[in-house]
Amino acid sequence: MKTINKITENSKLKDVLGIKGAEEILKKYKLPCLSCPMANFEIAELEIGQVAKTYNIDLKNLLKELNILLKK
Repeated sequence: MKTINKITENSKLKDVLGIKGAEEILKKYKLPCLSCPMANFEIAELEIGQVAKTYNIDLKNLLKELNILLKK
């Protein structure tokens, strides 16, 4: 897993999940990928922007919260 300085719409879901507390934020936005049958594929391959678009998640606010968490 690589070190992330900023989370963008192009950040891989697997890298985001490597940040302590990120899973709780993703659950707050009801990201279904964490428990769906295709989770392993999605987590490894998809970018957070793609996932947000697919599931109609507010990407702007999601990125804001994740980047605040990243700075802690």
